[in-house]
Amino acid sequence: MKSMVVNVEISAGVVLFRKEQDKVYYLLLHYQSGHWDFPKGHVEKGEHLQQTAIRELKEETGIGDAELLNGFKEEVSYFFKKGNKVINKKVVFFAAETMQKEVVLSSEHAGYKWLPYKEALAQATFKNAKQVLEKADKFLFK
Repeated sequence: MKSMVVNVEISAGVVLFRKEQDKVYYLLLHYQSGHWDFPKGHVEKGEHLQQTAIRELKEETGIGDAELLNGFKEEVSYFFKKGNKVINKKVVFFAAETMQKEVVLSSEHAGYKWLPYKEALAQATFKNAKQVLEKADKFLFK
């Protein structure tokens, strides 16, 4: 039996929210591959996770005024195949607040939605994204 090559990829992302008239909205991106998830991307050499999260948010949404909140850091880990390689993907999410409603999408995305918590929970495609959102919402508002 051939042993599989497992590569580790590390990314960082943001559970972004904004408040409007005493309501809270979370940003979900519609990726070209069809799923709905939070903004995230690969850590570049020399970057701290928080720097990656903010850079990726700006690159993917045009939002540059987000403020990371102290105390929330949630890691998810999953495996997927890329060609003949197995990738162990680790993504660290931070919570951030913005005042900016306008989103300018990168070519990686087909759309976006600002949604209240329950609708965002229903819209998120993957179980781990739903779990991160649940933890972020509890951290922020409980």
